Amino acid sequence: MQIGPYRIDPPVVLAPMAGVTDKPFRLLCKRLGAGLAVSEMTTADPSLWHTRKSLRRMDHEGEPEPVSVQIAGYDPAMLAEAARFNVANGAQIIDINMGCPAKKVCNVWSGSALLQDEPLVARICRAVVEAVQVPVTLKIRTGWDREHRNALRIARIAEDAGIAALSVHGRTRADKYEGEAEYETIAAVKASVSIPVLANGDITSPERARHVLEVTGADAVMIGRGAQGRPWIFREIAHYLATGEKLPEPAPDEVAAILLGHLEHLHAFYGELAGVRIARKHLGWYAKDRPENAAFRQVVNRAETAHEQTALTRAYFAALAAGERIFDAAA
Repeated sequence: MQIGPYRIDPPVVLAPMAGVTDKPFRLLCKRLGAGLAVSEMTTADPSLWHTRKSLRRMDHEGEPEPVSVQIAGYDPAMLAEAARFNVANGAQIIDINMGCPAKKVCNVWSGSALLQDEPLVARICRAVVEAVQVPVTLKIRTGWDREHRNALRIARIAEDAGIAALSVHGRTRADKYEGEAEYETIAAVKASVSIPVLANGDITSPERARHVLEVTGADAVMIGRGAQGRPWIFREIAHYLATGEKLPEPAPDEVAAILLGHLEHLHAFYGELAGVRIARKHLGWYAKDRPENAAFRQVVNRAETAHEQTALTRAYFAALAAGERIFDAAA
């Protein structure tokens, strides 16, 4: 898949997720096979650009190309300025957020709330495209609710405004993350525009990825929650699409090496106090498919220092590899 001058290969993309796709996670997913990793959304409000949170979100030093940064807001001029600011800080692709279903985002007329105002969508897309010399992409849902699925109209508006690629989550805003994603609308969008289309929603396995590509005709798949705790899903999907063969599940020692490296990067990136706290959700995701998850989380969540968190995690995987009962006394 081509986005402006950038070839996205493999066509397997990490979706932007607030509080998840920070720099440590993006780097990890790229290393494990993602062809592109989109940042968590950054605000278009210039008064917030220099907060500690925003500065971390705008840190792209050492990040492999292309660097894709998502911006969120409702004012065309403000979003245009945010695009220019992020390009000056290393962004090589700008992604506009019109897909987030979170109440606090929609209540300020951002994210998927924008899908209710098609003329405003057109003004935003045009303003951002005209503001920067890098490709601009757009992420949407199929509509505001099931009675107002307008993804086809939004897609045509986006293409006419110069948007370089479009990501479509197969749910409406009202659906949030409930039920199953539907792909018929994504297929209709793909058939109606000539720009690349990325299919998003419920892609949690190589088989599902291939199925979604087949039924939608999309140019790429975008993985969100399916990558939480399983960042190697990108190489699994890429290998399956290329060969038709499934890679074996990573052994506990490889999972341990991936997770411990992730923990180390989180602790270094955020500092010990915040890094330990942020790492807890990742630890839970990594262990979510294990029957010992509850006991593991109970123990690891008590860790207050990077050393303790790392040591407990190392002990968990060592016991797992040895086939021992894990944290039985704490359960």
